[in-house]
Amino acid sequence: PAVLQMSGSQPQGGRGVPCLRCRGLCRGFEPHSWRKICKSCKCSQEEHSLSSELDDDLKIGRLLSGSRHASLTARLKGGHGGRIYKRNRMIVTNPNVSGKDPTFDTITYEWAPPGLTQKLAMQYMELVPRELQPVAGTDGALQRRRRLARQLPLHDQDPAQCHGLAEGEQHLMEEFVTKYKAEALGVGEVALPGQGGGGKEEEKPQDKNTDPGRAPESPNGALESTAGNYLCDSCQQPVPGDCPVVYAERAGYTRQWHPACFVCCRCAEPLVDLIYFWKSGAAWCGRHYCESLRPRCAGCDEIIFSEDYKQVEGLAWHNKHFACVECESLLMGKPFALANASLLCTTCSQSRR
Repeated sequence: PAVLQMSGSQPQGGRGVPCLRCRGLCRGFEPHSWRKICKSCKCSQEEHSLSSELDDDLKIGRLLSGSRHASLTARLKGGHGGRIYKRNRMIVTNPNVSGKDPTFDTITYEWAPPGLTQKLAMQYMELVPRELQPVAGTDGALQRRRRLARQLPLHDQDPAQCHGLAEGEQHLMEEFVTKYKAEALGVGEVALPGQGGGGKEEEKPQDKNTDPGRAPESPNGALESTAGNYLCDSCQQPVPGDCPVVYAERAGYTRQWHPACFVCCRCAEPLVDLIYFWKSGAAWCGRHYCESLRPRCAGCDEIIFSEDYKQVEGLAWHNKHFACVECESLLMGKPFALANASLLCTTCSQSRR
């Protein structure tokens, strides 16, 4: 059977770790005072080293606590009241009988859908592109953790991680987080077609934004096709009745997705650990959902809660972060250049040529 394990602590990443993108030109991560980048090479901390697995599990535990998915978290020991993600890791042992003495090959998946038999969980994994399967020690596991960092930044849920909040704005952010947990946050459920939500579609909330032009729904909660199969909501291709699909409770159980088709409607990235935000009849990753409601500062990468901010060519900045990426001089009311979403004063712009 699938094994449920709590991830253990690992060394803290970041400071002192060479940048992967700079190929040795940056000797180590030097944190900026408010930008989410290295002060030395201007690359993100993600390019130097990811946060520890424990930090990731604490972040997701915080996100899911206070939501309808709090059951996927556990209380932290020590009485601090915090919660940690009960990330489901799956360990598969396969006998290798090619030699005289049989041996066993053990494969560890850093994440697998919870609540499934190992057979169904393995069927799910086989429907995910091999390069994205989160097998420990592979690029797929690394890509999962990179998606955790990109799609679910901690500063989108924890005011203590923000540098852009002005006095009096912390409560606005707290209300923002409380609201998206109640109205949009969800975790996909994996089941065979027609079995999502325990097969009790009539008891589940339905999407209020359903397109009236959609195909008629069958009594068993699936969109009918001419072949009598279920259809994927994204690619509209049939789904065999013996292949697992993803359900999103906030979408209603009349809609299902191939595992590879459950992606963010904005960036098309696979939704990490099936964590989604539902809006306008579609699933979003956390980053793009938050940006659909409030602007994001191109300087500090945080959501802007002030109504007074700077906008240039579709990008936004806190007024205090409208500064040159090289010399940090404020550029409000001054000439500037915009290069790859970064601001440069005229002097630094000319020195780059």
